[in-house]
Amino acid sequence: MEFLADIGSFLLKAGIIIFAFVIITGVIAQAAQKQKKQKGELEVTHLSKEIQQMQDALRMELLDKKARKKAEKLLKKARKSEKKHENRLFVIDFKGSMDAKEVENLRREINAVLSIASDKDDVLIRLESGGGVVNGYGLAAAQLQRLRDHGMTLHVAVDKVAASGGYMMACVGHKIYAAPFAFIGSIGVVAQIPNVHRWLKNHDIDFEQITAGEFKRTLTVFGENTDEGRRKFKKDLEAIHHQFKDFVQTNRAELDIDKVATGEVWSGQQAKELGLVDEVVTSDEWLLKQLDEREILKLEYSVKKPLSERFAKGAATIIQTLKSSFARSDV
Repeated sequence: MEFLADIGSFLLKAGIIIFAFVIITGVIAQAAQKQKKQKGELEVTHLSKEIQQMQDALRMELLDKKARKKAEKLLKKARKSEKKHENRLFVIDFKGSMDAKEVENLRREINAVLSIASDKDDVLIRLESGGGVVNGYGLAAAQLQRLRDHGMTLHVAVDKVAASGGYMMACVGHKIYAAPFAFIGSIGVVAQIPNVHRWLKNHDIDFEQITAGEFKRTLTVFGENTDEGRRKFKKDLEAIHHQFKDFVQTNRAELDIDKVATGEVWSGQQAKELGLVDEVVTSDEWLLKQLDEREILKLEYSVKKPLSERFAKGAATIIQTLKSSFARSDV
């Protein structure tokens, strides 16, 4: 046990030294980058080529050595003589969070597409979001609308979830595809707020709030909420819900909007029966069907993380590893 304790002590000291070094290096790197704005870059992946290469590799693997050598030569010759498809399919992934911060990257990706798109090009949005803030997802839907306004056909594929704000985005598409057990719908609006007024009152703490305008504040966290404030808050939510319903109905005119705008969520199969989606199919299956007709290009805009953030993440990993080692030594 004494030997194990010595090892643990050594690892702890080593961890402290490494941590200090990383922190110092990170501070220096951060100071050096203060005046340097982080820039992003657009990465283009040729999905058609990637899938084709996997198919070719599998075909070759299934042949014996002699046949494989001959087949490789024929395949190489065939690939050289192939002509590129005139039709292109741009693929953009959107995995949205509650605050919809991903909209900024979506905007840049759509800008890139629109700068070179022709009337022969389509776009597929692989969408995953359970919704979030109204203004953020409203802006995301407006960004997708730009593709339609440009004359492009917009496809939306949902493998996991497109609910609430996520469905607000999805319904902009000309066609919506969903996996069988994807969650679809939640055409509703929710707002919730805690109130600690009674606790403050019980502890003889006063809270003062001064506003100009009858409904500048309706419900608050600290003040005493009134029935009038609740009614106004509810009225505001109903107005947003009405606007949400109108937006969905405009994009999918065949829907029985009152039947589906209840805030409920359905599986992909149920959503197809209700008219919320057009086809039950995964994004991978749908993409494979496009290989013979289109050149498929995936776009992704990303901002490089600053060195200080990367150093901090590395330091956390090192410390966690050392802590695990130290814990094992004490057993």
